[in-house]
Amino acid sequence: MKIGFIGLGIMGSAMATNLVKAGYDLTVWNRSGNACRPLAEIGATVAATPRAAAETCDIVISMMADPAAVKAVRDGVDGIISGMSAGKGFIDMSTVDAETSLNSARMTQEKGARYLEAPVAGSRKPAEDAALIIMTAGDRHLYDEALPILGKMGKKILYLGDTGSAARMKLANNLVMAGMLTALCEGLALTAKSGLDVAQLLEVVDSGAMSNPMFRLKGPLITADGEIPAAFPLKHMQKDLRLALRLAEEVGQPLFAAATVNELFKSALAADLGNSDFAAVSRIVHRD
Repeated sequence: MKIGFIGLGIMGSAMATNLVKAGYDLTVWNRSGNACRPLAEIGATVAATPRAAAETCDIVISMMADPAAVKAVRDGVDGIISGMSAGKGFIDMSTVDAETSLNSARMTQEKGARYLEAPVAGSRKPAEDAALIIMTAGDRHLYDEALPILGKMGKKILYLGDTGSAARMKLANNLVMAGMLTALCEGLALTAKSGLDVAQLLEVVDSGAMSNPMFRLKGPLITADGEIPAAFPLKHMQKDLRLALRLAEEVGQPLFAAATVNELFKSALAADLGNSDFAAVSRIVHRD
């Protein structure tokens, strides 16, 4: 089976690398050609356009930053859809709104092909370790066919039903993650302003019911007050919060805390922290 992979950012490059290492015949494309070179060096083929990747592959995977980026590689004469035909599969692993995903499904099906949305939970290290949580929805036959492929990128794969379900689930997941991270930042800021040892707060938190891998990883980076390498860029988290709030408005669900957290992340964007890790929101919380 030939697989195409479109989008080689922080996540996509690691995921595509795992597919090559697993022995798959992989064709890649990225807006910046430089990102393709490491994959080409380990055996991947580089396509001239997303359409070319779709035309030559059985299944095409995209991993883009946001809905606009998905549309940029999906639509148009050189887009993925233009290269789709009967029997092929399109799997979008980007985090987008349900509307974008439903449009992708419709356009794919109009070409006689199949569509599966498959957003992931996890950042750089889980992507490198093939330990992502993958939420899927859409064509069940494509899910069954692609399960071995997805298994080379994730440690847990869920099928959630109709297209749009996985997109919504991913937004709910990231809403929780942003809220937890913000609470940790505020707790650390209060600890420091109270003259207490922030390392001891992290020890207290890690010893009880609130212990979790994210706090264990991000806590020391936040308290070090230095550069925080971008495992998950802050601008992408703010995008996910924005999409989650829009979904909440559509379904009539108030999100009191998430609305406040979103304003904090918007302040971080205004402070030019968008390309930093989302834990850099601590720099706004910890202002003197």
